[in-house]
Amino acid sequence: MKYKFGDKLRTMREKKKITLKEVAERAGVSESLISQIERNKVSPAIDTLLQIVEILGIDLEYLFQDFKKNRNVTLVHQSQRNRIVQGGVTYEQLVQTPESDSEHGIEAYLMTIAAGASSGSPEYGHIGKEMGVIISGTGNFSIGSQTFALQAGDSISFDSGIPHQLKNTGDNELKAFWVITPPKNLKF
Repeated sequence: MKYKFGDKLRTMREKKKITLKEVAERAGVSESLISQIERNKVSPAIDTLLQIVEILGIDLEYLFQDFKKNRNVTLVHQSQRNRIVQGGVTYEQLVQTPESDSEHGIEAYLMTIAAGASSGSPEYGHIGKEMGVIISGTGNFSIGSQTFALQAGDSISFDSGIPHQLKNTGDNELKAFWVITPPKNLKF
């Protein structure tokens, strides 16, 4: 995504009655570059941008105030959730951030684990971090050589590089809200 702020620079320059040539000379760049920046044709180097901002007396917060307002938003309606069933566990993908391929991506699931079934593996882990909240039911969470009894309302977070498994030990379904980063990208 390319953020466009050239219009603001041009508006402020014109309000202050400063020419392209004057800004260019004071910033130590070409008049053509200033024109291209104002027309959103090129993005300036940060030091050049800071010089232009200083010359025009613009507050950086003003220049970037719209930046955070125009972010990607992912909305998943309940009826549109991706679902997959694997070995007695239903995974409903609640959301996956747009940067799902990066180390900062997040993936969230609603897991429903049938009585006696389990999610994860006692033999292997994967890169990342996880956290979960038990919504209903009871289970045991094993990680490495440790086991924790979990019930509705309990939450847990851990390094998912360690082998881990959540097993439903109750007679009813275990429901949990689960977040993983970076995403595992289950195949739905």
